[in-house]
Amino acid sequence: MRSWTGTIIGPPGTVHDGRIYTLKIYCDESYPDRPPRVRFETRINLSCVGPAGEVDPRSFAVLARWNRAYTMETVLVELRREMGAPGNRKTPQPPEGAMY
Repeated sequence: MRSWTGTIIGPPGTVHDGRIYTLKIYCDESYPDRPPRVRFETRINLSCVGPAGEVDPRSFAVLARWNRAYTMETVLVELRREMGAPGNRKTPQPPEGAMY
C-alpha cells in the first residue's frame, strides 16, 4: 500500500479551528528511508504548502530532516502543529470546503 488518505482537524484557537483537512500521502518504494509525498486536497493557506496543495519538503522540517523512525502520524501531527504556529494561526483561509 503506497497511497494513503489522511485527515487533520484544525487546532483550536486558530483560523483552522474545527475545519477538517484532507490530505493524500504517497509512499514510494524507498519509504521509510525517504519521506512520503504529501498533498492537501482541501485548500489551505499554510507557509509550507505550495499553490497546488503540495507540502514543500524544504519548508517543512519533518520532511526536510526525515528520519526513518518518523511515521505518517508524525507528518500529520507536525502539520497540525504548523497550523498553530504564530505565522500560520491567523492567516486568512479559503472558504471552508474548497478543494484543489
